[in-house]
Parts: sequence; structure tokens; C-alpha cells
Amino acid sequence: MKKKFAIIGSGIAGLTAANLFNSKSNFDIKVYERENELSLNEGYGIQLSPNSVSILNKINFSKTESSLLYNPSKLNFYSNDNKKICDLNLETFNTSENKYTTLKRSTLIEFLKSDLFENKIKFGKELKKVSKIKDKLLINFSDNTNDLVDYLIISDGVFSKTKSVLDSKAINPVYSGSIAIRTLIKSPKDFNYDKKNISLIMLKNAHIVIYPINKQGELNVVCIIRQKLSNKIDLNSLIKKEIVSQNKNLENLFKGNLEFWPIYITKKPHKSNYNNSFYLGDAFYTFPPTMAQGASQSIESAYDLFHLINENTEDLQNVYFKKRVERINLVNKRSKINYYSFHLSNPIMVKTRNFLLKKVTKNKKFLNSYLGNIY
Repeated sequence: MKKKFAIIGSGIAGLTAANLFNSKSNFDIKVYERENELSLNEGYGIQLSPNSVSILNKINFSKTESSLLYNPSKLNFYSNDNKKICDLNLETFNTSENKYTTLKRSTLIEFLKSDLFENKIKFGKELKKVSKIKDKLLINFSDNTNDLVDYLIISDGVFSKTKSVLDSKAINPVYSGSIAIRTLIKSPKDFNYDKKNISLIMLKNAHIVIYPINKQGELNVVCIIRQKLSNKIDLNSLIKKEIVSQNKNLENLFKGNLEFWPIYITKKPHKSNYNNSFYLGDAFYTFPPTMAQGASQSIESAYDLFHLINENTEDLQNVYFKKRVERINLVNKRSKINYYSFHLSNPIMVKTRNFLLKKVTKNKKFLNSYLGNIY
């Protein structure tokens, strides 16, 4: 008899899980999305390290039109005066099939939904109640519909409302102390950085990441600024005060449409109250964005769960939770180190950081230890 799955949330983690389980004839899946349509924000760029690309290739990601993807070969480090400090060779972590990839989030979502959209995704579904019936879960939605399933997978993001339903209490993320500003550069002019690779500009209490997201030359720009949480933020004034004041040339990066959001992170991961219910992606744990691992870890968590269930793993809930926590601790420690080192202001510490960067980016043993286990 087929095992029945309900997946709550149609982001990267949920749709990856749906595709993986849908690839097996003994699994029956439905994706339930609270919104009335998929979020396909055109300008939102993401980075995928080779580990996550290898997972996506199991569901034919390699067949995606090549013009929609980009494979940067290196990460350039810049100081606040536009001087290049050093670069990191990303091809060190590639294989012939699985390469470090940048793209629009909408491109990945379009790929993930392509085999599911007809009858597997249900929109306008908000989970209201979960009840255990023998070894199954009865899930009730706000529109008075329900479903009886063998497994419930929660992937509705960092502000997961389903957590409160399952755990009978609010489990809220915490503000990281920074905001993110993003924009898209479609026709780069007077651009002082490497258009073909990833550029990281390190500033006092801020950093900027720029990278191509397709073969048409479009660039994604994300700026992280340490900032008190406020509903009243004038982006142009903030950019002038915190970014342009350090380097006037950086003003050219922010000529297009700007969007911003406060960055929230998870305080600690939670295990579901039900042995056959699991959290994925940002619903499980949300990282600081300084390792560019958000999308990759969402994909990894989906594969971890799929693999364990497909292998009929005993004590599934505890095995999955332990595996993900170990991975989270590894990525999170490095994310925090990066967050600190990218935003240094003391001249002596900046000089020391830059000196060390030149050394470690060419040290294969260090790179294998610091990045190899993640990428």
C-alpha cells in the first residue's frame, strides 16, 4: 500500500521533497500551500553549492536550460576601497556533473513545480488542526477540508505557523540584528567588479554580495547591514549613511528597484510532537545568510528525510533530527564566523583579516576542512 504524504509549504524545501517522494511509485504526495499561488519573485538570486546540485540532479535538474543558470568559478574578496584582497577558487569543490551554481529563485521554483502543478499542489490551504488516529495523522484546514496521511512534512518557512499548531505554542524566530537589501542589475555600466564571478565587498558593519544569475549578464546584489529593528527605514538614506559614506562608487549598485527585509534566525531547532511529522528547510532552522547555504540546506534536509524514509529507517524522528542538528551546527558556526569577520571596523583587525584571507584561500587543507564538508 502506498504511503501518503502531506507537505505544508511550497518553497524550495517542500517542492524538493515533493519531487523526491514523487519519484517513487510507493509514495503518494500532496503539497498544501496557504497562498493562492507560488511565489516567483523574479529578482531574487540564490546560490547552490555542489552538494545541493547533486541532489537536484537526481530529479533531472541537469536538464534545465543552461542559459538560465550560471557557474561562477571564483569568489572575489574586496575591501571597502574597491581593492581586491584575494579570491577563492570555487571549482575546487566541483565535479564534472555537480557545479557551484547561481540562478534566480524563480527558475528553481519553476523547475521544481513542473512535474507537480497539475494535481499535486493545492492552494489556499491553511492548516488549523492535527490529530493522531492510530499511526496516521488527520490534518484539518481552515476551509473545512481534511486529509489522513502517514507522514506530515512542514516546510512553511522561518515564520512557520504550523509549528504553533503542532506544538501548541508559538515558536518564534529572533531578529539577527541586520537587514538585507536586494536589487537586480540588468545592464551593468560603470561596474568595478568581476561580472563573471561572485564578489564580496566587506565594509564596516555591512557587506555586499554581487553575482551573475544567468548567462544574460544579470547580476543579483544583496547588501547586509547591521541595523536596529524598525518599521520606518528610509533605504536611500540608510545606504548613503552606511554604505556610500565608506565608498562613493558603491552608490552605482543601488540605482534599481530596492527591496529590504529584516533577517530573522532560529534560536534552536525543535522536534515535532509527532513521530511521523518533520520540519524541513527554514521551518527547521534558519541560518544567518553569510554562508549562502539557505537554499542548499533546504534541499539537503529534503533529501535526508526522503532517504531515511525510503530506507525504512527505524527510530526515524530521532535519526533525522540528530542528522540535521549535526549539519546545522557545522554550517551555523561558520556562518557566525563569517558574519563577524565580514563586518570588522578596527583597522588593525581588518588588516589582520585580509592577511589571513590571502593565506587560507590558497590553503587546500584549510579549505577542505572549512568549506569542503559543506559544499
